[in-house]
Amino acid sequence: MEYLSGVVERITFENTENGFSVIKIKTKGFTDLVTVVGSLAAVNVGSIIRLKGEWKMDSKFGKQFAAQDYRETLPATVAGIQKYLGSGLIKGIGPAYAKRIVEHFQEDTLRVLEEEADYLVNVAGIGQKRVDMIKKAWQEQKEIKNVMLFLQSKGVSTAFAVKIYKTYGNDSIEIVKTNPYRLADDIWGIGFKTADKIALQMGFEKNSFERCRSGIVYVLNELSNDGHCYGTREQLLEESEKILEIEKSGVDSMLDRMIEEKAVILDGEDAIFLLPFYHSELGIANRMKAILAVGTLYPTTNVEGILEMIQKQQGISYDEVQKDAVKTAAASKFMVLTGGPGTGKTTTTLAIIKVFQLLGARVLLGAPTGRAAKRMSETTGLEAKTIHRLLEYKPPEGYKKNADYPLECDVLIIDETSMVDTVLMYNLLKAVANETVVILVGDVDQLPSVGAGNVLNDIIDSGVVTVVQLTRIFRQAQGSAIITNAHKINQGEFPDLKGNRNSDFFFIEEEEPTQVVRTIKELCTRRLPAFYKVDSLNDIQVLCPMQRGETGAVNLNAVLQEALNPSTISIKYGGTVYRLGDKIMQIKNNYDKNVFNGDIGCITKIDTEERTLVLNFDGNSVDYDGTELDEVVLAYATTIHKSQGSEYQIVVAPLTMQHYVMLQRNLLYTCVTRAKKVFVLVGTKKAISMAVRNNKTSKRNTCLAERLSN
Repeated sequence: MEYLSGVVERITFENTENGFSVIKIKTKGFTDLVTVVGSLAAVNVGSIIRLKGEWKMDSKFGKQFAAQDYRETLPATVAGIQKYLGSGLIKGIGPAYAKRIVEHFQEDTLRVLEEEADYLVNVAGIGQKRVDMIKKAWQEQKEIKNVMLFLQSKGVSTAFAVKIYKTYGNDSIEIVKTNPYRLADDIWGIGFKTADKIALQMGFEKNSFERCRSGIVYVLNELSNDGHCYGTREQLLEESEKILEIEKSGVDSMLDRMIEEKAVILDGEDAIFLLPFYHSELGIANRMKAILAVGTLYPTTNVEGILEMIQKQQGISYDEVQKDAVKTAAASKFMVLTGGPGTGKTTTTLAIIKVFQLLGARVLLGAPTGRAAKRMSETTGLEAKTIHRLLEYKPPEGYKKNADYPLECDVLIIDETSMVDTVLMYNLLKAVANETVVILVGDVDQLPSVGAGNVLNDIIDSGVVTVVQLTRIFRQAQGSAIITNAHKINQGEFPDLKGNRNSDFFFIEEEEPTQVVRTIKELCTRRLPAFYKVDSLNDIQVLCPMQRGETGAVNLNAVLQEALNPSTISIKYGGTVYRLGDKIMQIKNNYDKNVFNGDIGCITKIDTEERTLVLNFDGNSVDYDGTELDEVVLAYATTIHKSQGSEYQIVVAPLTMQHYVMLQRNLLYTCVTRAKKVFVLVGTKKAISMAVRNNKTSKRNTCLAERLSN
């Protein structure tokens, strides 16, 4: 082992998940800055660092010092102190305030912060409010440092220390010592594996109940992330044995104990549920049965006449299938309206709304996402809200609308229902009075919900509700290659790729990933904006089958950010630089902020001194702290899964054999149907062919259809 000491000049890269960092240090005996790599989370610019490790030669980046351990001390020079304070370490002190403070107190600065922080009020531009903020932040960073050092001593990444401290405060170390598995339950982003590393370092037994319980819950959560509401006993034993590395028999007895203590629910012979999914499935079935048990309140005899009147007033003509759909809706208590693009789903929904209104009914409209609700408002001319807004969700109280305070409507129409997961559907139906007519609208051939369950499909498969399927493509829609190709893909046919200048569906053949990226960059920055006179940021969306790889969303985001956003005002979090004006996406439901997984917005303000941001989501301005940036990602490119319920003027999509694990028919179909005006596919015919042929959608573990039909 060798030792190296120096001053941290800059942090080049930091991975928030595993703590791996690349830093540059200034050290004696070297003219240039030295590159140091290793688990160096919590290192601050300007601090003096003593490293233990060894030199290595990287084929791409040259000579580097690979650190295995480090010790950090506070800087001693005025320049070092200024750099240290201006690095974003202390909320309330950015580069400008750091310069003022250090100019005022010189070498005494850090002692003043530690012992006499009230004297900061003597610095020009610093008032008492900022002094209080700086005092609090200085104390917090000391506590966080203690948590980081504690975790580091257990051989675990310290990247999550800020989150741990924000959750538990000064009790952090005590709680982690008592039961580190709590971290996996309480803190978003920290999974079982991280908690397990800490626990094993602290001497927890491999077969302890806390560890087995946490491991089994982790496996069930992983299954729910793949859309499953439950796991079979065999699935749980097999996966738990792998991650816990103990005998199946040991896992089996722990699972029996969890079932006995009702930590999980065994339903029937083999389905093992986490409590929220069990109660939600059961709740949906019970609520639907109760709603169906109450007869419809609307006379259906005069619907034909009302339809004739609407057709004359609007100057439109409904076909027989659409008329039947409207009559069926008027006669139903619970109905599903489904169909692909161009089949008149929106027109039929609008006719259903008008008929119910003319019958004297109060109609409420909702959708699972802000974008889907906005689109519903635009197409119907009526207000549509997100399901969360309909239910008046307010943390920490929860949903204000429930069985005691139901939604005030006679008819509830929900669009994009394929996106609604089990837990959300249960909370919605809890707030629906038994007398209400419920109409679910959606496209069953799209990807299922991101959350657990397959609600729309299960309701259709149960056979207990009336289902109207629109299949005829209207003449005006037949002129769109987007719509005709979407239907071809859905029927297992290869799409027509011979787009002419006036087409709305284009294919650019590129095999090399590097060239695919280059072409997409050219399309988004120059060709499409110039030809269609559109805004690159708001009107063009790149949709990828997956996150990783050269043609994945992560890399394309970096490329497009560099090309489309030259702003120098930025804030860094983890390995990502967030710039003023960046297009971003929320990746976690945040009920406090009223923003949800999949919402797309824009960074409208960055305060580098306070390390705060303002993000705008469809006109809703939301404040974020710099430490909350793990909840958002850049969204110049996003995954097809995350695009559900949204429509974009122009969609550009890479599709190559790099994505082979994700190439499925419903994925490509969903991707194509997101485009309103233009769809451009960049990739290979082989990848398209594989996606079209692969109609094997992975079956989700759900019991809803069965519960409804019993």
